[in-house]
Amino acid sequence: MKPAVASPFTPYQKLVIAILAFLQFTIVLDFMILAPLGALLMQKLGISTRQFGAVVSAYAFSAGTAGLLAAGVADRFDRKKMLLFFYSGFVVGTFLCGVAPGYGFLLGARIVTGLFGGVIGSISFAIIADLFPLEVRGRVMGSVQSAFAASQVMGIPLGVFLSNHFGWHAPFLMIAGMAAIVGVFIAVKLRPVNAHLLVPAERDPVRHLVRTVSTPRYLQAFVATMLLATGGFMLMPFGSAFTVNNLGIPLTQLPWVYMVTGISSMISGPLMGRLADRLGKYATFCCGSVLAAVVVVVYCNLGVTPLGLVMLVNIVLFVAVMARMISASALTTAVPDPQDRGAFMSVSASLQQFSGGVASWVAGLIVIQTPGGQLQRYDVLGYVVVVAMAVTVAMLYPIHRAVMRKVAQSRAIGVAS
Repeated sequence: MKPAVASPFTPYQKLVIAILAFLQFTIVLDFMILAPLGALLMQKLGISTRQFGAVVSAYAFSAGTAGLLAAGVADRFDRKKMLLFFYSGFVVGTFLCGVAPGYGFLLGARIVTGLFGGVIGSISFAIIADLFPLEVRGRVMGSVQSAFAASQVMGIPLGVFLSNHFGWHAPFLMIAGMAAIVGVFIAVKLRPVNAHLLVPAERDPVRHLVRTVSTPRYLQAFVATMLLATGGFMLMPFGSAFTVNNLGIPLTQLPWVYMVTGISSMISGPLMGRLADRLGKYATFCCGSVLAAVVVVVYCNLGVTPLGLVMLVNIVLFVAVMARMISASALTTAVPDPQDRGAFMSVSASLQQFSGGVASWVAGLIVIQTPGGQLQRYDVLGYVVVVAMAVTVAMLYPIHRAVMRKVAQSRAIGVAS
């Protein structure tokens, strides 16, 4: 089915995209900042790879728990109010990370951050699904998720610079400050998002949650999206340690790797969004998955490598990752009915966080750091990620078919998807 031609966005829609992009920037940066800080944190706090994996997993597990708890009430309130509540908690949690005196406090602070931050993405996606038709959601997702790349270009290099000069606490304080400013902007500029409240729906939180998680077509999407987090949560936590200790890139040059790959991702993100709208969400996801699988196998088997080649491999990998993230996100937003979007997105995000938490924990068990600092069995980690990618491609196909049937039926009766 050929996608409809996208109409221009209204000024307010452009404003919403910008708001959600800045919000996503702070959320992604808060999670991703642990990757480049990994080598430094393990050294300064005197912790093992398993303990560092626990810090990453703590956020994921608490975020997953919060998503399930919030799912029952996610469609009962104005989405703007929900967004502000959880974003405020995220700011507090990130600030606590910035004043953590040691490993135990940091672990607890990551749990607090996850309890609030893990719900924000699902609320944002529900807002996108409420305000934008499926035909243009690839473009919207491409713009919003370019924040992922922007964190690479601006946030992570700045975070590494601050940590090198002022200690590992500084990046978290920087994120908390930026997020507070974004929160004020959301409160002032974003209009209420409450059209879903006009649709008759189950208002009992427990019944709403049970009905959402027991709907067969929702279950298919939940299982598929759980696997989407596997690659990032397995490879990313140890990415900086692998680059420094195995690929031979000095810690001082690490920001350049993130900056160059981030710039390419910022450019490719909107392009992948447009491609998803034109070529199709599932087709774009398949192409991105194949490319990502090839690059992961090559990357995880590299030894000492010149800086230029490391940058090139990372650029290609992140372009492929952006294609997968954007197309899959746009596709799955079309699965739930309007009155179930908040609950569906919350449960989906929750399961992804749980899956990611398990993936990070398993990665910490697979990877071993030698006394010299090198990571062993990173290639095994890469093969596990490739298998997960292949399974996800297969599982998204029936979802793609169901969404296309839903869109065709909606068009036939003159109802927008």
